[in-house]
Amino acid sequence: MEQYESIDQVTVGVIGYGGAYNMGRTHLENMQKVGMVPLAVTEIDEARLDIAKTDFPGIETYTQLDEMLAKSSVNLIVIITPHNTHFELAEKCLKAGKHVVCEKPLAITTEECDRMIELAEENGVILSTFHNRHWDPFIVEAVERVNEEKVVGEVYRIDARMGGYSCPGDWWRTSRSISGGILYDWGVHILEYALQIIDDEVTEVSGFAKEGFWEEKTKWKGDCNEDVANIVVRFKRGARLNILISNLDSHMKSGFFEIVGTEGTYFFDNPGATNYTVIKGGNDDRSTVVAKHPETDPAHCYYQNIAGYLLGKEKLVVTG
Repeated sequence: MEQYESIDQVTVGVIGYGGAYNMGRTHLENMQKVGMVPLAVTEIDEARLDIAKTDFPGIETYTQLDEMLAKSSVNLIVIITPHNTHFELAEKCLKAGKHVVCEKPLAITTEECDRMIELAEENGVILSTFHNRHWDPFIVEAVERVNEEKVVGEVYRIDARMGGYSCPGDWWRTSRSISGGILYDWGVHILEYALQIIDDEVTEVSGFAKEGFWEEKTKWKGDCNEDVANIVVRFKRGARLNILISNLDSHMKSGFFEIVGTEGTYFFDNPGATNYTVIKGGNDDRSTVVAKHPETDPAHCYYQNIAGYLLGKEKLVVTG
């Protein structure tokens, strides 16, 4: 892979500058903060291109990716589009020799992910998924307390859950064919959190779902995401991970992320929590501890790592 002498040699662009969460602007700003140079935006909505020109004066704008690849000297491209478009767009970028960062999830199917990884290797470029939450303060703290200090002994199970009782909104993230399903949004973050705690080979994955309750109440009908989905992941050394994502749970149990070990349980109630609870042995020995890691900017940390890798100074943390 080509390495750069200075990070300002890396020109960057985004595919997608839509209004949801201002993600196009956020990605370009975070890349700019670490020294990369915003150069290009591709977006099918020309009104959003006008906003990009205001946000980044002088930036190149395109309505089609093929035109950007033909005319722009952009080095790294971030794909910020609906999940079912990631593969087709990434394939073109990788074949053109561009470094690629995909918003999570990387793609809809294993086959698509495998092919993207192959193309990155063939063309000597980066392929990464925007797992900025790898650097969320709560998981940074958990890795230190659980993996290094062994506060709950040997970890044998993680239970993670998110959701409640509500009809999903009428946008593309509710369509199963576009989004991939209910597990493909926050479920992807939770899985990545767990893989930081259980550093072991996955040997088995099972899935369970209920569907049909909410679909007639959305515009997607038969293409609506599942109402509830649960996966069970087994690891080589015996640990297990349970992830539950639900829109049909009237009493979602507290403890968003629980790490269960041979000597106790460590848990957070939500991903933004600033304290955690440790229960040692029996339930009577309970302590709530204020996290020592302050709020960080996970997106900035992510792009710092990308920059470090491009300069040949760091190992790439989030690989394809």
